[in-house]
Amino acid sequence: MAEPYSALYRRRAQLTNPRGDAARPKIAAGLTQRELAAKAGVPLPNVSAYELGHRKPNAETLERMDRALRVPTVARVRGQRSALLSAAARRGLTELRVFGSVARGDADADSDVDLLVQPGPRTSLFDLAGFMAEAEALLSSPVDVISDRGEGDAIDRIRRESIPL
Repeated sequence: MAEPYSALYRRRAQLTNPRGDAARPKIAAGLTQRELAAKAGVPLPNVSAYELGHRKPNAETLERMDRALRVPTVARVRGQRSALLSAAARRGLTELRVFGSVARGDADADSDVDLLVQPGPRTSLFDLAGFMAEAEALLSSPVDVISDRGEGDAIDRIRRESIPL
């Protein structure tokens, strides 16, 4: 068995998978084998062989695949939709939307997740900060939370490019 790769998958896996196999983090990241291979620059047959335990990747390949698995995606965010909506509701936040590099599909392993929220009339900055911390824990990625109460060109652009959670 490819032990380092199995350790990588255990480390990256955040969601459960009924198969209980090495594909968990790839599935949790919302990636197919083909997408993971393309993002990591690894031949598709090798990704399959690694997942099956037939081959063992070298350290450089492990790092490239780990970086690819850390890329925040809309699929990963939507995979936590229910938990994010519950966390937001507890803090008086509604209408969660994703914007920025994740919404555009050009995020990389260093990208954060940008969320636009509609705060309720009694929502405080503490509520926004608390939601941000919980969202970061749920998504295993840095998160920025922006209120849509603002005005101006920047918030107008954010509203236009945002997509519903």
